Amino acid sequence: MKVIASTGREDIAMVYIAELEEGKLVEFVEAVQPPIPRDKKWVLLVSTMYGCPVGCAMCDAGGFYHGKVSKEDIFAQIDYLVRKHYPSGVIPCQQFKIQFARMGEPSFNLDVLDVLEQLPQRYNVPGFMPSISTIAPHGTETFFERLLEIKKRQYSGGHFQFQFSIHTTDETVREQIIPVKKWDFAKMAAYGQRFYQPGDRKVTLNFALAKEMPVDPEILLKHFTPDKFLIKITPLNPTYKATEKNLSTYIDPKDQGKKYPLVRDLEKAGYRVIISIGEVEENYIGSNCGQYVRRHLAASEQIEDGYTYRLQEIEQA
Repeated sequence: MKVIASTGREDIAMVYIAELEEGKLVEFVEAVQPPIPRDKKWVLLVSTMYGCPVGCAMCDAGGFYHGKVSKEDIFAQIDYLVRKHYPSGVIPCQQFKIQFARMGEPSFNLDVLDVLEQLPQRYNVPGFMPSISTIAPHGTETFFERLLEIKKRQYSGGHFQFQFSIHTTDETVREQIIPVKKWDFAKMAAYGQRFYQPGDRKVTLNFALAKEMPVDPEILLKHFTPDKFLIKITPLNPTYKATEKNLSTYIDPKDQGKKYPLVRDLEKAGYRVIISIGEVEENYIGSNCGQYVRRHLAASEQIEDGYTYRLQEIEQA
């Protein structure tokens, strides 16, 4: 792997562009959460595909697809960042999270499971916690059954974060937002019931919420019991795709104290609700979920509130 460019701030987030097999490019990210230092919490986002075949309505990393990233090249992304900060391979972070979420739907790539199995032996990481976020595409049952086995064997007791990306409870709107065949809520709920065991983190239902995406607590309660599922709501990050689809964020990332009627209704229904707002500066860096620096570089016109950092080329030795 050859890292050819980067952008961002070391004290918040850095995006790296790397050339892998046959000249294909991937992006990967490292981030901290000020004022929390890196040795308390460090987050990596790695790519599992070259592009993404799904094409979600808010994601700049979709719209093209050139294959799956191999196990070796997923590890190469992780190795680059680990060796940069911890050359010995000993990672003394209280929480070291790897999200398989920069480019690609992870359940389309079985090599992700090989990475999950081998990571604890590859590094000395007492605080390691992997994170899988998925739309649960149709035909991925083999991936999820094996994931369940790996989690039970290696990551039980709250050491795994599993998340269904739902975005709306309106099935018609959901088809427009996530335009591929996928599991319905009943199938998601049945898997989540099996995935969650006492001592685990609750299964997350994630909403990158736009004003145009309805969320009905009663529909959620029909399928997802609050004692095993929680709700996470994030801002709709500024992306070219969201702009093209005329989507606007429900959560204001610049007003972290704002009260939202939907949150009140979800809590009244019994759910724990997390409003997850990161550093606004990450929008300008282009390191947030759904953002994709190379989509910005190819754009003829810039969008507001995102992608303002310049890309720095990295000279090769």
